[in-house]
Amino acid sequence: MIKQGAIVLLGVLFFTSGCNGQDVPEPSASRTEAIPEPDSSTLRLFSETMAFARAQDLKQRPIGEIMTELGERFVGKPYAAGLLDEPASEMLVCTLNEFDCVTFVESVLAMGRAIKRDAYDYETWAGYMLDQRYRGGRLEGYCSRLHYFSDWILDNERRGTVRNITEEIGGVPFDKDLRFMTAHRESYPRFAENDSLYGCILEMERRLRDADLFYVPQDRIAETYDRLQAGDIIATATHIEGLDVTHTGLVYDAGDGARGLLHASTSGGVKVSPDLQAYVQGVDAQIGIIVARPLEPAN
Repeated sequence: MIKQGAIVLLGVLFFTSGCNGQDVPEPSASRTEAIPEPDSSTLRLFSETMAFARAQDLKQRPIGEIMTELGERFVGKPYAAGLLDEPASEMLVCTLNEFDCVTFVESVLAMGRAIKRDAYDYETWAGYMLDQRYRGGRLEGYCSRLHYFSDWILDNERRGTVRNITEEIGGVPFDKDLRFMTAHRESYPRFAENDSLYGCILEMERRLRDADLFYVPQDRIAETYDRLQAGDIIATATHIEGLDVTHTGLVYDAGDGARGLLHASTSGGVKVSPDLQAYVQGVDAQIGIIVARPLEPAN
């Protein structure tokens, strides 16, 4: 979750590890060790959702449609800021009781991937959550989290989870020097006074300077509606200095030709905003969208 001064901007920044030579003070964990025991409410909601998926035979549908079908079941669930930063040390957080905008996207994406593999157990879902949230699918401390959503897309694209389609649907270059986290070091308790973690994040920001980023400007979003599919992952590009994205959600197809946004909102929790372009234009910090399409899991 990103903070600007005392303001929480929406849960979009994760950041990376892989800093050779850095003294990361949290040990890496095996996938089995990293998966937490679910709370009773999350386990109940997960079981009910997967029972619905089986009853509706959602496995036969495209993964994006599965994601929106499942996402609709969580409409009305509350928004919660800072979910991933609540634990004192980095651990996998999996909850269906409340969401920030990114954990909502991650939760239904992981469910969709599991369903396509005909796997309906909590451990498989949590394993996909870990795979999506951490660089290379490995939890190795705070720096291994994919904090910047552009980095989240890049890493998940490298591993075949999503495909960034922004440029092919008309996106233009997005010239950004991603350095928001280090520029606002005091707002991140984990590394505010930890020079090792700060150095790791600084290095990750440096590596992201070579990434080619694109976005669709806000006044051209409606032109892309016929190329957007249900469940496409939307990230809202921002003009905020050093930052790429302030919000995420899923393309919602109501069947009327328009495209909405299914998302965990700071106002109203999980909900559908009926027109994507109008939604983006209605928030001052947003200037357009970045689009990543979830891919069908390989056989």
